[in-house]
Amino acid sequence: MIYPIVAYGDPVLREKARDIEKDELDLKQLAEDMFETMYSAHGVGLACPQIGRALRMFVVDGEPMDESMSDFKRVFVNPQILETHGEAWAFEEGCLSIPGIREEVNREPVIKLRYCDVDFNQHEEVFDGLRARIVQHEYDHIEGILFTDHLTNFKKRILKGKLASISKGKVDVDYNMRFPIRARN
Repeated sequence: MIYPIVAYGDPVLREKARDIEKDELDLKQLAEDMFETMYSAHGVGLACPQIGRALRMFVVDGEPMDESMSDFKRVFVNPQILETHGEAWAFEEGCLSIPGIREEVNREPVIKLRYCDVDFNQHEEVFDGLRARIVQHEYDHIEGILFTDHLTNFKKRILKGKLASISKGKVDVDYNMRFPIRARN
């Protein structure tokens, strides 16, 4: 099942997502649907808030971004960043919920993460480079943080009009989206 991607301005994107209880829902089906949704929108990561569900889960597949990440397809349930380190580095990021906007964001190059998989087996893993960046971007989503929150106030002012247009559905995308302003009218 392909879900519509929630657009900038929807309150669910600003909620801190709640933990998922074991056997609460069919995680394998939800993960499969999220991968299908992500691939249809040409993304490399997708978090539950982006499909309108304030749950602590996200999926990633780094291969479309870089072939060296062909082994980086994962589901993260109830993730918790345990530590980050290294000198933050800038890299241009975008977001399926904020189409048409790409900006440089500074993030730490190494993170240690504790998470569960779809079978609720717990893992602790260290990610670095682009893998760490993808995980941090998606992790931000379950914390109610968007990549635009990492920008300077000056950049935010410049983007204000574009962001308002996105929330009203005034954006050209080739995937299904749910717009908060349009939905109320």
